[in-house]
Amino acid sequence: MPYPDQWEADVVLADGGTAHLRPIRPDDAGLLREFYARLSPESIYYRFFSPRPRLTDREIEHFTTVDYDNRVALIATIGGAMVAVVRYDRLRPGQDTAEVAFLVEDAHQGRGVASVLLEHIAAAARERGITRFVADVLPENRRMSKVFRDAGYKAEQRYEEGVLALTLDLEPTETSREVMAAREHRAESRSIGRLLSPRSVAVIGASREEHSVGQSVLRNLLAGGFAGPVYPVHPSATAVSSVRAYKTIGDVPGEVDLAVVAVPAEVVGDVVAQCAAKDVHGLVVLSAGFGETGPEGRERQNELVRLARAGGMRVVGPNCLGIANNANGLNATLAPTLPRHGPIGFFSQSGALGITILQWAAERGLGLSTFVSAGNRADVSGNDLMQYWEEDPDTAVVLLYLESIGNPRKFTRLARRISRRKPIVAVKSGRTTQGVPLGHAAQALSLPDHAVSALFAQAGLVRVDSLGELFDVAQLLAYQPLPRGDRVAIVGNSDSIGLLVQDAATVAGLRPRRPVDLGPEAGPADFTAALEEAFADEGTDAVVTVFAPAVRGGTTSDVAAAIVAAADGAQTPVIAAYLGERGLLHGSVPSYPAPESAVRALAYAVRYAGWRRRPRGRIPDLPGVDRDRARALVDELAGQEEPSPERTAALLACYGITVGRTGHGIATRISTSEDPSFGAI
Repeated sequence: MPYPDQWEADVVLADGGTAHLRPIRPDDAGLLREFYARLSPESIYYRFFSPRPRLTDREIEHFTTVDYDNRVALIATIGGAMVAVVRYDRLRPGQDTAEVAFLVEDAHQGRGVASVLLEHIAAAARERGITRFVADVLPENRRMSKVFRDAGYKAEQRYEEGVLALTLDLEPTETSREVMAAREHRAESRSIGRLLSPRSVAVIGASREEHSVGQSVLRNLLAGGFAGPVYPVHPSATAVSSVRAYKTIGDVPGEVDLAVVAVPAEVVGDVVAQCAAKDVHGLVVLSAGFGETGPEGRERQNELVRLARAGGMRVVGPNCLGIANNANGLNATLAPTLPRHGPIGFFSQSGALGITILQWAAERGLGLSTFVSAGNRADVSGNDLMQYWEEDPDTAVVLLYLESIGNPRKFTRLARRISRRKPIVAVKSGRTTQGVPLGHAAQALSLPDHAVSALFAQAGLVRVDSLGELFDVAQLLAYQPLPRGDRVAIVGNSDSIGLLVQDAATVAGLRPRRPVDLGPEAGPADFTAALEEAFADEGTDAVVTVFAPAVRGGTTSDVAAAIVAAADGAQTPVIAAYLGERGLLHGSVPSYPAPESAVRALAYAVRYAGWRRRPRGRIPDLPGVDRDRARALVDELAGQEEPSPERTAALLACYGITVGRTGHGIATRISTSEDPSFGAI
C-alpha cells in the first residue's frame, strides 16, 4: 500500500510537550540506529526478552520496511530524532488479530508517549480491518502493562511461561473514549500551563528603539513583577533596558522556558530552530508577516508551526498581542497595563483589539486571572485555553472573543463539559458571513449563524452580541451568585427608573415583581432594609437595585457601600443601575449605566443558570434496534419526495417507536445534514 500520510499527526504529550507521529519509512534506517544506540539495556531486554546490544542491517531493513497493511510501524519524533516506535504485525494475512510491541527511549519514558502511540496504532489497525491486539509483556515491565491496562479497551490477561499474555479488543468503548479525552485534557492543559507559568523568559528581538515591539514587551515584562529572570536577546547590544543582553538564545547561560519572538517574519524560522536546540518549552510570536499577508506568508506560518511542534514547543500567534498571568506577574504583552488580578480568564483572537479589550476590562474594575491573544491562531487555540481554565483554581469565568473556530466539534464538546462548572461567555465576529480573517489557520463555518447560536446554547455557552455585552455579563457571573430562577425584585429610589426596569425585564422574558420605591430621600439604611426583605422572600431569584441622585443633592457613596454590604454573602444576585455608573461598586456589585443593560445581562445569567439546572441526559440503551433493516428502508426511500405512512411506520419501528393508529397527528419533518465542521446537524 502507498505511504499513509493521513496517519501523520502532531500530538501533545502528558507533560505539555509536543511530538510528531508518522509511519516509518525505509529511509529511517539511520534514525532507528541512533535511537537504538540511546536505549538502556533494560529497555532493550523488556522489548526483545533478551540482551541485544545492536541491530543487524537485516533487522534494520525488516523494521523500517513495512507494507502499511499487514505490517505497520509508527514512530514519534522530537527535534528530528526518533524517540519511540510502535508496530503491529498481523498474525496471518486476512486475519483480524495482530501482535503489537512498543519501544520508548528512556529519556522520554513517563511522558505519555506510549499511550498516544497506542491510540494512533489502534486507529490505524481498525482502518486495516484489525479488531484485536495481542502482546507479550514481562511481569516486571509494569510501565508497559499499565499502558495496556489503562487504555480502556476490553482486555484479557493470562500468565503463561513467565510472561503476561495480553489481548485487547480494539472496538472503542465508553471507557476508552473517556480515557482518550482525559489524556487529551491533561496534556493540553499542561502545555498551556507551561506557557503561562514559565520560570524564565527570553525576549528575542529586544530593541533599544523607542516604542518598538521588542522594547515594549521587554519593558512590560520587567515592570509587571515577574519573579524569574528575563533575558533580552539582541544581535549586537550588550544591554537593553539596563538588562544584560545576549547575541543569541543559545548564549543565554540559564534555562529558558518561554521565548517571546519579536523579529522580522523572514528570520523567525531560524529563531525557532535555535529555541528548539535550547529546549525552550513555548513560543509567543508577536511578529507579523505570516498568513495575514497572503500565500507566501501562509506557507511561512505553516513552517513555523511545523518546526515548533517538531521541537516540542507550543506556539501562541503569530501576529498576536501576547500572554499574561496575573498570578505570577507575567506580562508578555504589548499592553502597558493589565486589569487587576481576578477570577476571569480571557482569550482573544484579535491582536488589534487586544489593548482596547484590556483597557475596557480595567475601566470596569474586572479582574483577570490570565489573558491570551492568539493572533492568527496557528497553534494554540481557544480549545487549548478552555482545557487549561477548566482546572485552573484562579479562573471562575471564561471569556472568549472569537474570529474563527478551528475544531467546532471539540469546541462544543469542551464547552458542554466546562459550562457545568464554570460559565463561558463568548462573542463571535462574522455573524453575517461566517468568514474568518485572512491568516487564520481555521476555515470559515458553513452553517448559518442561527444554527451556530443554537449549538452554542445546547452546549451551555453564553453567546452575546457585542464586546459591551461580553463585559456586562462577565461582571455579573464573576462576582455574583447564579439566579435560582427568573423572578426579579426591583428596589430603588426612582419610581420612573423602576418602571423602566420592570418593562425591560418583561420584554427579556423575566418575571419582575412590582418595583419597591423607597422615595428620593432614601438613604443607606432604607436600601439595606429593602434588600434584606427581598432576600428573605422565597419568591425572589434576583434583585435589581436602582439609585439616582436626589434633586437637592446629598451624599451617595454611603448608599453604594450599603448595597455592597447587604449583597455580601447573600445567595441572591444583586445588580445595580447606580448613577449611570459602569463597572463594579466597591469591587463586587455590578453596576450598569442604563436599566436595560442591567436587565439584559441578568437575562443571560438566568438562561445560563436554567441550563445548568437541567438534567444532563444520557444516551439511551435501545435493545432490539434493527439498523440493517433501517438502512435498507432508507436506501429504498432515497429520492422519494414523500414516504408513505406505512414506510414511515416501518422505519420508526426499527428503533422501537410505535406509530399510533388513532387520534390526530401533526405532520413533522426532520431535516438532517452532515456539516464538515460540526458533524451531524
